[in-house]
Amino acid sequence: MRLSDHELWEYIREDIPYFDLTTHLLDPEVQNKQAILKIKTREDIVVACIEEAARIGELLGCTATYNINSGTLIKEGSSFLELQGDAKTLHQAWRVTQILLEYSCGMATAAYKMVQDIREVNDTCEIFVTRKSFPFAKRFVMRSLVCAGVLPHRLGLSESVLIFDNHRALYNTPDEFEAAIPKIKERCVEKKLVIESDSLEDAQKMLSLGADVIQMDKITPKLLQQLVEHKNEHYPQAKIIAAGGINKKNAKEYAATGINAIVTSSLYSAGLCDLTSDFTTL
Repeated sequence: MRLSDHELWEYIREDIPYFDLTTHLLDPEVQNKQAILKIKTREDIVVACIEEAARIGELLGCTATYNINSGTLIKEGSSFLELQGDAKTLHQAWRVTQILLEYSCGMATAAYKMVQDIREVNDTCEIFVTRKSFPFAKRFVMRSLVCAGVLPHRLGLSESVLIFDNHRALYNTPDEFEAAIPKIKERCVEKKLVIESDSLEDAQKMLSLGADVIQMDKITPKLLQQLVEHKNEHYPQAKIIAAGGINKKNAKEYAATGINAIVTSSLYSAGLCDLTSDFTTL
């Protein structure tokens, strides 16, 4: 899932389309001074995309040094990436590198905390992130979040089967849709048939018709627990996942119902983690 040099260059050129005008105006002897830039954290974080951040420095001509990998939990005050080079080059690398890490580590840290919360009440519950990632940034956000132990719910429309109400509406009647389920399931040779539902009664009906997974949308934890109990008794091989409005405040409550996975978009808006940099001339 590593981001390619091409993708990193596109990101660099958004911030440095030609050159760094400010540093360019400084005296040449100042620009050419050798220096070290150290990025450190002001809070406990899970590191994500450090390999990409280091590579950005290298692409711009710096020497990058780090001794941890993405997915590592580090403590407040830790310095975790060092770039060395001339002052002109370091000033180009500084903000693009730190900003990438502030976003990636912010998402990874929020994901890690949510994983730890739900594992206290349900050690087999997974956290999935939705297709609602930032436009043009799916690879970056997925890379950041997978580092912290979450999984993609659907990377796109091509690799999974998930029937929504809008699919059901294409049939003339509910009975016609229900009659079509066995044929749809038969064609899911390598896939699981996932059907979204918003009521206990409908979910039970979909299980009886052969759904492999029920995705419950915006249902209360109380009703969700009833569905899990029904599933465990009658369809133990099926899975139940919950979606809609689940975030760090209520994820633990939903996980405690015994579901198999939580689907959330909230981790995309986790915000930036608190990083800082030390700049030292040699």
